[in-house]
This record gives sequence, structure tokens and C-alpha cells, in this order.
Amino acid sequence: MSTVIEQISTLERRFTMAIPVERVNSETESRLKKIARTVKMQGFRPGKVPMKMVSSTYGPQVRSEVLGDEINRSFGEVVDANQIRVAGTPRVEPLPNPADQTKFEFVATFEVFPEVSFGDLSAMSVERPVVEINDADIDRTIDTLRKQRVTYTPKDSASEDGDRLIVDFKGVIDGQEFQGGSANDFTMVLGERRMLPEFETAAHGLKKGESRSFDLTFPADYFGKDVAGKTATFSLTAKDVAAAVLPEVNTDFVKAFGVPSGDVAELRKEVKSNLELERKRRVFQAVREQVFKSLRAQANVEIPRSLIAEEAQRMAQNASQELQSRGAKGEAAQVSPSTFEPAATERVAMGLIVGELVRSKSLQATPDQVKALLAEQAQSYEKPEQVVAWYYQDPKRLSEFEAIALEQNVVDFVLKNAKVNDKPTSFSELIGQAA
Repeated sequence: MSTVIEQISTLERRFTMAIPVERVNSETESRLKKIARTVKMQGFRPGKVPMKMVSSTYGPQVRSEVLGDEINRSFGEVVDANQIRVAGTPRVEPLPNPADQTKFEFVATFEVFPEVSFGDLSAMSVERPVVEINDADIDRTIDTLRKQRVTYTPKDSASEDGDRLIVDFKGVIDGQEFQGGSANDFTMVLGERRMLPEFETAAHGLKKGESRSFDLTFPADYFGKDVAGKTATFSLTAKDVAAAVLPEVNTDFVKAFGVPSGDVAELRKEVKSNLELERKRRVFQAVREQVFKSLRAQANVEIPRSLIAEEAQRMAQNASQELQSRGAKGEAAQVSPSTFEPAATERVAMGLIVGELVRSKSLQATPDQVKALLAEQAQSYEKPEQVVAWYYQDPKRLSEFEAIALEQNVVDFVLKNAKVNDKPTSFSELIGQAA
């Protein structure tokens, strides 16, 4: 007899399952007999434990497992027979006061995946950055590499941007010191903007041994809530001032960055190659963001509540783990899933939209696409072939590149149908847009 599936709402469904008690009893007994063959209990040799003791010790657990397996099997048979795509985890509850004592009866309530419809993709407009890598971009990148190898030499003149200072400072609010407001032998580099603007300004123009007092008003949204919005008076003493010395771009410098020949031209070639990879990634990010935003705006989709709840729970768990890794404990490390419901809703929505495009337009990632993406990524490593081999040792590691390839297929499909406006953009602008 076919199972009657009740439609509760647009996405919610419900049906009743019946599982014969005799089937559960028989399977429970069979599993207990298997356990009895090898189980160990004090005072008995393996396999010689009386069945009554085995049943008493393991019976409830085994019976629960059998019933769970039967529920899963019955549920699966119904949804397969009716070609139902279940969204999220079903809720299965025993039917209260069943009339027939020869069977267990359960009510399964669940949601199904929604239909997703799209508007006219040709009405979408996407702005695509067009970027040329020039010598100035390469020079800026090499300057960044030089700063990574910076050294410092003591100076007697006043401090300026780029100088490294070692300072003592002490701050008070209403004449009282406060937590985090004092330090000795604190190192800072002027111009890095890691300190509040008033602090940076006060540190400029100091010579070794000089002191200065200044007022600093903490922003209202400052992370230190005890001082947020308050004004502190600081005393600052420069114990050492040193000027930055950047290394010359010579053979030794080039070799230090993995170019055995020490040839500056070869380094520039490698830098350009890396910038081209970065350009490709940033352009894709910029286009992907526009495509996904437009798809979300025009797609018509009802989002299953169960998927939102599961995604919010997953995001909350990840956030809690991150807090614990930073030393948070107890309630301080707990995050409510409700905090992530808006983000979870958008994430699930995009998953449904992208999934429908992939399914209906056959946009699945191919092994060749995944292989090409991995090979491209591996080129930034010293031994790319070892990187590729490591990923292929475990297929699960390839999931990241499979996801990228799938998204590329979706973006490429939309671009073929949408209006694309190419916009000349400098590399610096591209980096700023994607930051």
C-alpha cells in the first residue's frame, strides 16, 4: 500500500511510517547473538557469556540502533518511491498511543527542496575589469619584497615615516592609569598606522631620549569598552630611533627570493607571472560578486527553514571553535546560531540558486578543470609537482578546487547571456576594489 504524503505548506511534508515490532525484535536478537560470540565479561571466557547477560547489558542499546536503522530505511524507501528531494534533516516522532501494538508508528515531518526560477539573464549587466600589468606594478611589488627584508640603523635626527621607534608610554584617564594604557620598550614603525592617529602624530619628530605629552580620545566604537569615547593623557618617551634601510635589488637579493641565477630580469619575470595570477583571481572575484548578487536579486526561491537552521548552527560552531582557539572559555566561547541566521539565509539561498543552475544547465566541474586549476595554483610553490601529488593523494582535498571550477562555470554561463561592460582598470585599483 502506498504511503499518503500530506502537504503542510509549500515546502513542508508529512507522512506516517509503520515498522513491525516483530522485525525489530528479530533483528535485535540476531545482532545480540553476533555480539555474544566475541563479547568479554569478567568471569567468562569470550563467547561463553550467557545470552541473558548479553541481552541485559547490550539489549537496550542494540534495540535502539535497530529501530533507528529501520526508521531510516523506511523513510528512504518512501522518499525514493515518490522521488522526493528532502531538504535538511527530517523530524521523526513516535505516534502517541498507537492502536496497533504489533507495530511501531512514527510521523516524519520534513521539507523538500524548492523550485528555483530565474528572470531574463540577458537583462543582467556586469562590469568586468580589464587590467594590464606594467613595469610600475612590478616595481611596487619588488619594493614590497624589499620592505620584507628591511633592516634599521640608529639615527640622531627626528623620527619620520618609515622609522622604527622603541618607546615607553603611559596613559591616564582622570588621573588614573588604565589597563593596556602603559608599556615599556614598545616597538612601532611610523607610517604603518597600527596605532591611533593621535599616537602616530605625537611620535613623529621625536629624537632619541626626547619625551612628549599629548591627549588622545578613543573612538566611541573602540574595542576596549572601558575606555571607548574617553580622553586619555599620554606621556611618550623615545628610547631609540632607527631609520629603515632597504636592501639593494642585486644578485644576493634575487637569490634570497628563490631565483638561483640571481638574475634581476628573471625575478621580474616571476613577479609578473605571480601578478597575472593575482589579476585573474581578483577579476574573477569582482565579476563573481556582481553575478551572484544579480542572481540573488532576480531569482525566485523559497528557502527551507531547516537548511537555514543547519547552516546557522554550523556557522555558530565554527565561530565558537575560533573563539576557543583564541583562549575563550565557557560562555565567552559560545555563540548563538540566531546571530548567524541572516548570513545563513543568504548562504543557503545562493547554494540553492547555484545548485539549480548547475543541475539544469549541466555546469558540473570536470576533472580536467580541477586539474588545471590545481596546476595553476601550484605554480606559486617551489616544487609544484609535489603540491599536485599531495592533493591527489586524497580526493577530499580537491573539493576546494571543485567548488572554484563549479563557480567559474556558473559565472561563465551568466556572462555569455548577460550584458558585459569591460572597464579599463589599473592593477592598484583592482587590488583596492577587492580588498
